[in-house]
Amino acid sequence: MSGFALCEEISVRFRDTDAMGHVNNAVYLTYLEVARQAYWQRFEEKTTYDEVPFVVAHVSIDFRDQLRVGEVARVCLRTTWVSRSSFGMEYELRERDSDRIVATATTIQVTYDYEAERSMPVPDWLRAELEAIEGHALPPGPTSG
Repeated sequence: MSGFALCEEISVRFRDTDAMGHVNNAVYLTYLEVARQAYWQRFEEKTTYDEVPFVVAHVSIDFRDQLRVGEVARVCLRTTWVSRSSFGMEYELRERDSDRIVATATTIQVTYDYEAERSMPVPDWLRAELEAIEGHALPPGPTSG
């Protein structure tokens, strides 16, 4: 989809669904995580996924339609801003074949020093990688509109 740095396809599994037969709302968090992992794999500075220097501090999801077993979720994401110690991502989840929007989401990641157990400034290399993937400089904070 245009405007998104990455789209990842995820087949809906039976275990993703609830008693109503549609994907359980909690599973959408896993779908976002799968897309973030694919995004991380695009970084030029190769580090392992267990060296990710951030934690997810906030998630917001708006559910718009249902996904069911046998359908494929296309999860698209982009980084929208980078501040001193955090960055924001936007997501759009569509059912692949019908192209209907099933959810939109945002996450805020805080860069984190695991040894010191506290937030830290966004490393220069991380900002550079995010901007390289997005193809432009990122604003310093959330933007509206």
